[in-house]
Amino acid sequence: MSGAAQTALAAPAGPAGRAVRDPLVAGLVGLCLAAAAALLVAPPAPYLVNALGQLAAFAILAVSLDLVWGYLGILSLGHGLFFAIGGYVCAMHLLAQGVAATGVLPDFVQFMGWTRLPAYWAGLDHAPYAFVLALAVAGLVAFVFGLASFRSRVNGVYFSIISQALVYVAMLLMYRNDTGLGGNNGMTGFPLLFGWPMGSPGVVTGLAVAALLTLAAVLMGTRLLVGSAIGRRMLACRDDETRLRTLGFSTTRLKLGIWCLSAMIAALAGILYVPQVGIINPRVLAPDLSIEIAVWVAIGGLGRLGGAVIGAILVNGLKFWLSAAMPEAWPFILSGLVLLVVLVLPNGLLDLVGLRPRPTWLRGAR
Repeated sequence: MSGAAQTALAAPAGPAGRAVRDPLVAGLVGLCLAAAAALLVAPPAPYLVNALGQLAAFAILAVSLDLVWGYLGILSLGHGLFFAIGGYVCAMHLLAQGVAATGVLPDFVQFMGWTRLPAYWAGLDHAPYAFVLALAVAGLVAFVFGLASFRSRVNGVYFSIISQALVYVAMLLMYRNDTGLGGNNGMTGFPLLFGWPMGSPGVVTGLAVAALLTLAAVLMGTRLLVGSAIGRRMLACRDDETRLRTLGFSTTRLKLGIWCLSAMIAALAGILYVPQVGIINPRVLAPDLSIEIAVWVAIGGLGRLGGAVIGAILVNGLKFWLSAAMPEAWPFILSGLVLLVVLVLPNGLLDLVGLRPRPTWLRGAR
């Protein structure tokens, strides 16, 4: 086993070993809470509030990938699938709620000549059921895919390729109109959210505040996880999985559990994202989105949860601006950022400000 992995596994599990001492994460949590409070007291223009909420949802998505890539060494190029599962179930809830309130069927249902919503939409007008269903479906898909992959010991680039093939297959499926999920046009026209008109200033602000508070909770929860004994096993598995197995630890169960948790966090990001943009279609399942998520994490700093947040916010903030100012230049700028990180800043933008101290349990390891 490598020195880092050996030290990580042997670190004490007492309070000092479990302590969460990450000023970057603490600062970001404080900023999220302060921003949420500011929005409630004096919200700016609705489009700025909406942009802030979308950035928070993207940051949650980036954290979900960093949890498995930065701490387990599993690069997923299919995390857009779990994001889309949360988004699609949320859209189904919003439309089902609208049908229950207005009696008007969505456009794609009328286009198909149906007189009612598909049977599998039953109960989706109830928010708690829809929320649990979104997380459960994402977790189940991740469990089936992860169990097949991890038990077969599919790792590295092969896992990345298979995960991207999975999201591509899902995209092709969603383009079919007979799925009852909007086909190539997707789902839009959400009228209400908990009885309030969608798009009203109160709803826009409420969604942004919910996204910021959720981001703060996800950051605190995942930081506690990686700072615990489970986190030390994750690092040991990343550095030397074979040796960890010989010591009697089940790496399959470890990877499967964290993989499913990561998928559910990504689905949570999708749930928060769709009401803010007002639409979801198969484009969210395009492979380039899943690749872009990995770019956010790499640019911010792999293996630092706060770095994933910074990368997602900076890249998407730049994308929002350039998409309006110079839309044709964005792909080239994104490629340039990737080259900058690969060639100059291998630990991401955090290298610029020296914010990559070694975790406490790795200090002194060669």
